[in-house]
Amino acid sequence: MSASPSAAAEHPAERLSTEQQPGDEVLPAPVVETVTSWRVACDGDVAGDGGHPRVWLAISPETGFVDCGYCDKRFVIDRAAAGDH
Repeated sequence: MSASPSAAAEHPAERLSTEQQPGDEVLPAPVVETVTSWRVACDGDVAGDGGHPRVWLAISPETGFVDCGYCDKRFVIDRAAAGDH
C-alpha cells in the first residue's frame, strides 16, 4: 500500500531538504574561507585530492555567505574589505 500524496504534508519532519530556508544552517561547513569578492570560484581542491569541476558562486548580500554545492565549502564575505556593496 502506498502513502497518500498528502502524507508528507502531515509529517513535516519527512519533508525534502529543498524546503529549507536559505538562512537555515543544519551543520557547520567543513571548510570556511573569508573572501573579499562577492563572486568566488571553487574547485574543491582543499586536500589535494583532485577536487571537483570549477564552479562560480555569488555570495548573497542578505546572508553574507555561499556554500559550494559539490564540497560544502563556505565562502564568507569580509564586508569591511569588500566595501559592503
